[in-house]
Amino acid sequence: MKLFRIFAGLAPALAIAAFIGFAAPTPVSAEDQPAAAAPAAAAPAAAPAATPAPAAAAPAAAASPPACSSTVLKECTPNSGDTAWMLTSMALVLMMTVPGLGLFYGGMVRKKNVGDTVMTSFAITCLVTVLFAVVTYSLAFTSGSSFIGGLSRVFLQGILSDISKGIGNPNSLAPTIPETVYMCFQMTFAIITPALIAGAFAERMKFSAMLWFIGLWAICVYAPVAHWVWGPDGIFSAANTDDKGNFVGWVKVLDFAGGTVVHINAGVAGLVSCLVLGARKDTGPAHNMVLTFIGASLLWVGWFGFNAGSAVSAGMQAGMAMTVTQIATAVAGLTWMFVEWAHRGKPTVIGIASGAVAGLVAITPASGFVGPIGSMVIGVACGVGCYLGATALKHALGYDDALDCFGVHAVGGMIGALLTGVFAINEYGGTPGLIEGNPGQFVNQVIGVVTVIVYDAIVSFVILKVIDVVVGLRVTEEVERDGLDLALHGEIVQ
Repeated sequence: MKLFRIFAGLAPALAIAAFIGFAAPTPVSAEDQPAAAAPAAAAPAAAPAATPAPAAAAPAAAASPPACSSTVLKECTPNSGDTAWMLTSMALVLMMTVPGLGLFYGGMVRKKNVGDTVMTSFAITCLVTVLFAVVTYSLAFTSGSSFIGGLSRVFLQGILSDISKGIGNPNSLAPTIPETVYMCFQMTFAIITPALIAGAFAERMKFSAMLWFIGLWAICVYAPVAHWVWGPDGIFSAANTDDKGNFVGWVKVLDFAGGTVVHINAGVAGLVSCLVLGARKDTGPAHNMVLTFIGASLLWVGWFGFNAGSAVSAGMQAGMAMTVTQIATAVAGLTWMFVEWAHRGKPTVIGIASGAVAGLVAITPASGFVGPIGSMVIGVACGVGCYLGATALKHALGYDDALDCFGVHAVGGMIGALLTGVFAINEYGGTPGLIEGNPGQFVNQVIGVVTVIVYDAIVSFVILKVIDVVVGLRVTEEVERDGLDLALHGEIVQ
């Protein structure tokens, strides 16, 4: 028994020793050494056989798809950093409409029309998404003529997105990201532009008429104007160049993120809507300034995707666009507040929020071209100009722009577009402005602004008149008095 206990105690130690013995390398005897050395001596002779290895690896390296760039646009690999930033920017800009603009406008109407106002933003988001995927993207952002794009992307056909190989064919306007990402990014611009118009005719247009107007306007006005300014062969587009990079369009208009395409376009259409519809039968104070504050804050945050995202890359131009956007917005908000304070004796939440939005509007066309000093001047100019546009101008001309679409977006867009031609810096955006000895660029900006105003006003007027004849534009006096929420949607805000 005692021996058994001794053996049992030694058994684990013996097992460990045996394991180590088996795991240890086998010692090589002296007489075995030459035999082991023989293959080593033969190694140099075998070396030539290994030389074909690099040649065998060459086809594998050649098979890797090239990186997408301005010169490589077929079956290439997108830049992951640029793609990540543009995915984020798309989400930010979408947030500007839902819920940002819906809340911003919803807080400024009367309680009985809040539901119709926020639903208008939501319905426009849905409607324009479908239209953009079907036809508007193709008409705006593919090659066609100088005035309108082609039909190569109708129903988004022809977009290459081969996930298995990691390759795609990017749009030449955004060469380092997948075309699907660029399409979705531009879709959010097409969504918010007509949604802005709704602020002008709030509280009095039929919901059905609104849908018809927005749908037709998105195709007949937004698409061609976007092509003129941003399309690959548009008459005003800086991207309309020859193989050597020389501009071959009609007039080069600088619009980094939508001063003409979005804000002047929406503001002028809003003014025409006001004039065709006529004034509201009765008006009242804003329903909820906190909703407007929240909406303006969401717009401010989302606008970094709007402006910095328009660089379509995560680089220095995006960084400067973000910088000047923040500065101009803050300056404009303060300017509007001080002007209102001096004029009316009190600063208001609605006022400073509207001033900030005016600053965002005005810096939009300039954000990729001006520096911090230029952004400050633009902020002051639009803070004063848009305040006057939303108060003195509206009262002098007698139109009922319910939520100051024209006073903020058209006036702010014009101020920003024109001052872009003054303060553009060659180092930041590749084109000098008036302060760098290029007065011709200011003239170009004037031509672009006037052309968009005239075309937009005429086509918007025709669309509205046709809809008025077919389905009617305006709700009845009874519906307007009782509120659009209950009459048109069967809902009310408690």
